[in-house]
Parts: sequence; structure tokens; C-alpha cells
Amino acid sequence: MIERFDFSDLRELFAKANEEKSGDQLAGIAARSERERVAAKHKLADLTLDEIVRRPLIDPSEDDVTRLTLDACDQKAFRGIASMTVGEYREFILDDGTTDAQLQPLQRAIIPEVAAAVTKLMSNKDLVLAAAKIRNVTRCRNTMGERGVLGIRLQPNHPADNIGGILLAAFEGLLYGCGDAVLGVNPATDSVDTVSAILVALTRLVDAYEIPTQVCCLAHITTQLAALNRGTPVDLLFQSIAGTEAANRSFGITLNMLREGREQVLEQHRQRDVRWVGDHAMYFETGQGSALSAEAHHGVDQLTLEARAYGVARAFEPFLVNSVVGFIGPEYLYDERQIIRAGLEDHFMAKLLGLPMGCDVCYTNHAAADQNSADNLLLLLSAAGCNYFMGVPCSDDVMLNYQSTSYHDALAARRLFQLRPAPEFLAWLQVMGIYRGTEPASLDSSARRQLMRGLEATLERTF
Repeated sequence: MIERFDFSDLRELFAKANEEKSGDQLAGIAARSERERVAAKHKLADLTLDEIVRRPLIDPSEDDVTRLTLDACDQKAFRGIASMTVGEYREFILDDGTTDAQLQPLQRAIIPEVAAAVTKLMSNKDLVLAAAKIRNVTRCRNTMGERGVLGIRLQPNHPADNIGGILLAAFEGLLYGCGDAVLGVNPATDSVDTVSAILVALTRLVDAYEIPTQVCCLAHITTQLAALNRGTPVDLLFQSIAGTEAANRSFGITLNMLREGREQVLEQHRQRDVRWVGDHAMYFETGQGSALSAEAHHGVDQLTLEARAYGVARAFEPFLVNSVVGFIGPEYLYDERQIIRAGLEDHFMAKLLGLPMGCDVCYTNHAAADQNSADNLLLLLSAAGCNYFMGVPCSDDVMLNYQSTSYHDALAARRLFQLRPAPEFLAWLQVMGIYRGTEPASLDSSARRQLMRGLEATLERTF
């Protein structure tokens, strides 16, 4: 008996070709069987890239993200690959002869839906192998993303936004060699006073120890800009973003707000007496399922919407981007298998589109996952050349109430894959005696006590 499957439009085809995700099932758009999924993948593989560009999944007259990504497409570069099918494009990316130097010029030639389509045809191994070819380098106070470098966002969150607690957790992370990506705090209270206090305290710590890294407080963009207008130093402007205009509106943002915010931060950078090595000044976080949770998905699958969020991000030349891959919960990524798959998909799509991609390897306590799940994804993404991970004290975020990766996890990934911190940050670690060469120094208790006394003296002088 022959079973036939028909797909009414590209949205349905894209959704049915996606790997199993509880979010797509919740939206009622997932494949009903593995046979239907395979049939959709076969049909998707035969589509040309030009067909995908000519048939937008979301009408550009109704959605500014669609307009942004179509307008940003490098038409001249795209003409060289427009006649390729999605299957042929996959083979080109995975070919041993295809290098980073060949993929880089095509990053602006493809729209996010093309990146999503080719991702749906790849195995987990394919996603690791392809992403490992690509390095997207960015610069702010230091340089992130070079080959052989693994950065760590130091995440010293505190449930009461206690400045002393935040600083002590930050200093502990620095002793482990973490913090080159950013010293980034999620505030418990999204107020201008709180954000200002956190940014000022961390900036004083960075300045006092002359640490070549960035500081960020991950509040809403409007709160950060209000703090900036008070004179608070802002290294990186943060915002969570999504893949549709309606979803971004649910976050309380527009593309114009992002443009104007970036310009304000860069203007402050020009006025501050700080050694900037580059002008990347934005930090974005994303995650599969965010548009669906906002009822703003337009019937498009969550992988494709995630790719569209990366189309938003790259328009603003960010220093950091990461997917908080398991944070949104089992309604969207049910278990370890789905979380790992989504993390590999997100990393590959973002790298293909030209973004400096990191990952918060995480899960909530009601998901069918555990710390072994996080270890598995951490190692796979390390092999794939992920730019950075999170460094959370004991991997347990006591403010956000979720599980992530610890300082020790970061060191293990660096050691296993022979990776090092960002070059400017590594030089600082060596001067401080925290690293010897490219390896952490074996600090005995007396050396650690000496460093902690230095912190106490600095705190007394600066606070």
C-alpha cells in the first residue's frame, strides 16, 4: 500500500520536516508520523533556495522581521547559490573541501529560512561537523570567537540583587578563569536603581583589577538605557529577541528601539576613557518556543522562528548571542533528546548566518533532563566550536531557579578540547597568577587567600 503526503504550503512543509518538538506538537503543526516527517524532508531537499526566498513564510507586509531579513540579503552573493536545492546546499556545507573562507561570504547571502531548511536535513553529527568549520569573531573590550578559544559568561546572579554577593560570586568565577565573554547579571528587580547599582559595581571591579572583559546587566532595554542616561556605564546593551514582529512586541521592543539603543551605547563608548578593541556593543538571547509562548508564531515551526530571531540579531552586529536552550520548559522542548537537538540546531544556524553564537546549556527542574544531559550537550557544542557557555556557581542559578553549567564545567570543556580563554583575558589571567601558560594554575589555599584579601582591599577602597 502506497501512502501519499501532501503539504499545502511552505509553512506546513517546514513544520512537518522538523525533528520532533513538543512545542510544534502543542501548536498542532508537527508531523503526525515518522513517515510523514521523512516525506517532508525529501520534498524540502528538492526545493531550490530561490523558491524559499520568493515564497516568504510570513507576509512581509505584516511582519517587520520578514522585511528586515529580505532587505538585508546580499542579492549579488545569493545569485551564485540561488539555483541550488536545499539538499545540494547541505552537501556543499558538509563537503570536506568547503572551508570557512568559502562559507563566510555567503553568510549575508542567505535568509534565515534557508538556514532553517538545511538544518532540518542534518543529523546531530552533521550539525557539529558543519558548525565546527565556522568562526565568527567579535570585539568589544576583548576579542571573542577565535579558533581555539572558549569563552565563559560569568553569571553571578543573586536573588536579592545584593551587590556584595554578586561581587563575591564574580570574583570566585574569575579565580577559575571564567568571565572573558562577559560579567553578566540577571537582575531580580528590573529597576533603574538596581541596574545602575549592578553595572557600577561590576565596572568598578573590572577597572580596579584592569580586567579586559565586558559588563552587562540583563534587564529590559528601556531600563538599561534609562540607567545609561543617568551616566551609568554600559558596555553591552542586552535584549531578548524573537523571530516575529508580534513576538518582539510582546517583549516590549521594536526594531527601531534596538537601532536607537545601539547608537546610544556606541556614543557613550566614544566618550568613555576605556580601551575598546572593537565596536560590537549588543548582547542578544533567544530560545526555541518564545514566539509560540507569546501566541505570535503565525503557524511557523519553532526552529524556523529561532532562525528568524538570528536574522534580527545579525542586523545589529552583536558581540554575543546565545540560545537559552532548555529554559523555556518541557512544553516546547520536552526532554534531553529534544533539548540537545535544539541546542545543536541553534548553534549551527546562527554560525551559518554569521553570528558569534554561544549557548546556555540548561534545563528547568520539571523537564525530563538532568545534569548528565547538560554535560552531553556541553561536550557536543564544545566539539562544534561554540563561542561561549555560562559559568554559574555550582551550575544552580538561585535567582532564575534553573540548572546551567558551572565554572568547573567550563574548565573541563577547555581541558578536554584544548581550548583557552580570550587572548586579552588569558594574558590578564597569567599576570594575576591564575593561569600558567594556557592552563589554570594550581592555586594553593594561601594563594587563594592572598587573592581574596586583594579583593577585600579593593572593595574597601572603591565602595
